[in-house]
Amino acid sequence: QVQLVESGGGLVQAGGSLRLSCAASGRTFSSYSMGWFRQAPGKEREFVASISSIGGRTNYADSVKGRFTISRDNAKSTVYLQMSSLNSEDTAVYRCAAAPGASFYTPILAYEYNYWGQGTQVTVSS
Repeated sequence: QVQLVESGGGLVQAGGSLRLSCAASGRTFSSYSMGWFRQAPGKEREFVASISSIGGRTNYADSVKGRFTISRDNAKSTVYLQMSSLNSEDTAVYRCAAAPGASFYTPILAYEYNYWGQGTQVTVSS
């Protein structure tokens, strides 16, 4: 069992930056690939970014590529999402997720993840 708790969300002006954190507890964090998803009101959940458990390989949705950076600190059992150049389209609840397996794989589909956090709200004002 893995417990995930997100933090760092809030209200930010368009063009601004935020860093989200996701602290994990439970099983060995380093053996999980980690991902971030988001869901805006009235829209389906969408993949944002993922990072592999080995080698730190990353994968990004086209909509955030070049603006968001995912990283992980295995010593702190935490994954981060640094977001910059935010716009109103980034407003959503952001959730982190954990996919088991030590690999170079960067999952992008929700069903590949076994554990989910509760989410943190990010609101970008224009």
